[in-house]
Amino acid sequence: MSVQLPPYMSLDHDKETRKASLSILDREERKQREMWGTTRAYLNNHILGVSEGHNATLRLVGVGYRATIEPSAVSVKPEYPGQQFVSLKVGYSHPIELGIPLGMKASTPQPTRILLEGVEKEVVYQFAASIRKWRVPEPYKGKGIFVDGETIKLKAKKIK
Repeated sequence: MSVQLPPYMSLDHDKETRKASLSILDREERKQREMWGTTRAYLNNHILGVSEGHNATLRLVGVGYRATIEPSAVSVKPEYPGQQFVSLKVGYSHPIELGIPLGMKASTPQPTRILLEGVEKEVVYQFAASIRKWRVPEPYKGKGIFVDGETIKLKAKKIK
């Protein structure tokens, strides 16, 4: 994993204390200060990803909504050898098959739960978003795919 630093930033690493410090050239320029915080967050996410890993839990809420992890897919070709696929049954006439990105693990501890684990936070949550877009939670019945304990406020019925 690597992070591209803008040319106006420098990263100093102290091996004895095992700490890294990020500095910018001009503290008065707003863009550089903003990018300092963003770059620091990216570095922190990379360090946490390598040491602990990132995970996302998806919850399928709805009658008949199920997910499985399959070694092969019918409608999608594998992007790399040994790729697994998430197969979703979420109310369409056919199962939706999505290839798991390289460097990520997916498991289904229950048929209505998907656990995604990976080193890169952006990849994990982008894949979770691509799964979620098939059934975005709707506010009337509360059905859909929820990511990481997400909740929605249900709307009241219209009474005539």
